[in-house]
Amino acid sequence: MGSDITKARIRILKNGPYIVSGNVPLSEKIIVSKGKGYEYKDGRELPQYEKYALCRCGKSKNPPFCDAYHVKAGFEGTETASKAKYEDRAELLEGPELDLWDDHRCAFARFCHTQEGNTWDLIKTSDQPKHRDAAIKGASECPAGRLVAVDKMGTAIEPDYEPAIEILQDPERKVSCGIFVKGYIPIESSEGEIYETRNRVVLCRCGESKNTPFCDASHVSVSFSDKDNI
Repeated sequence: MGSDITKARIRILKNGPYIVSGNVPLSEKIIVSKGKGYEYKDGRELPQYEKYALCRCGKSKNPPFCDAYHVKAGFEGTETASKAKYEDRAELLEGPELDLWDDHRCAFARFCHTQEGNTWDLIKTSDQPKHRDAAIKGASECPAGRLVAVDKMGTAIEPDYEPAIEILQDPERKVSCGIFVKGYIPIESSEGEIYETRNRVVLCRCGESKNTPFCDASHVSVSFSDKDNI
């Protein structure tokens, strides 16, 4: 039974896990380098459930699922991220044929670095078709949704994602990454408010982000590996 965008939902428990409901497909993806850029490869198969809880504290012995270790660990999961709309938070970089929104919420996935160069530089030369295409690719593949390419009519260029959740791993940096949430899945805060529903966001699962519930790349600085807990 596939996911239903009208039922897919993530609810954050106070100082606890992410509760995912609505038959949202769950998989593991591994970030690997390819030339000057990056791509995903399939990781291990994960069990599928109609409803499941994903670890938020980074201490579960059964990652990526919650095993209630947050209680023993005394996890403080107070949410600090702004609930303002993306366009109200983001900066606009204008190019000749393409513009770029950037809200600086970085999960350090590095897909903004393409075979043709980094996305910001490519926007500046987007009158060259090859650079325009690469800029769109670099922005669209940013899992955190930090970057959004916008055409000159003001229309955001987004990949066509079905609701899904991907657990990210980054062997190049020897770390486990955040939770890639795709396809406009609503995320409800522990206080019952809904964060802006977006096509691409990465949620923290190391328990160390300063912009909770979203990933801020702290998993790199703390050398987080979910395998350390097993």
